[in-house]
Amino acid sequence: EVTKVVVEHTAGRAMVIAAERQWWTNKVLDFARYAKEVGADMMMVLPPNWADSCTLETLVEHYTVVAEQMPLMVVTGAFAPIRATGLKVLEILRDSLPGVLAVKDDLCGEFGRKLALRMHEKCPVVSGGQKQNHLDIHPYGCDGYLSTYLGFKPEIAHRYWQAIKSNDIRQAVSLIAKYESPFGDLIGRMPGGFDAALHGCFEVFGIAGRWRRKPYYSLSDQELEQLAGFFRGLGLL
Repeated sequence: EVTKVVVEHTAGRAMVIAAERQWWTNKVLDFARYAKEVGADMMMVLPPNWADSCTLETLVEHYTVVAEQMPLMVVTGAFAPIRATGLKVLEILRDSLPGVLAVKDDLCGEFGRKLALRMHEKCPVVSGGQKQNHLDIHPYGCDGYLSTYLGFKPEIAHRYWQAIKSNDIRQAVSLIAKYESPFGDLIGRMPGGFDAALHGCFEVFGIAGRWRRKPYYSLSDQELEQLAGFFRGLGLL
């Protein structure tokens, strides 16, 4: 239902990427058919790999059958305990599967650099999480990133991307140092972790409430004020 609403709201103004949640192959296929039917443009696939039970062959098969239904974005989080195998999977998909149209990297660092070198000429590579992760592998062929700030203060993300487009690396680093690194340090110390803090940011900026379903933790009034004080100190409130 969420996927359908997003497609309807977007109304062709941007690409919509549907996301499954670590389902077995046939369930992903069912959802891929549904997502295609309601008008999504691509499927973000994150296969399950509990106890490292997947193999090179089963992972390639999983991606291949989904790509027959929908254009595919590979998410590398499933490769965390099997990084060398993950890179080999990507190489096989790169060379044999035209339905793979993007890769979203969750592992960053050395893995991200190797990934970008192998894949950037074939398809877009998107770095997960933070601007610093993007900047780390940008010279190796990383095309974009997922921005924390974009959801509640998009000007910061826009300023960073303008610096990247103009090749002003000094300005990009300055934005990371001023806005991203201190923010990451702050929310890393908060109860409930990243997601609780991010919901707090939405409330601070008047977008949505901070509340999450139990047993997830929701920030207290005092913790919310701590977030607001941080943004006031940066001149963002």
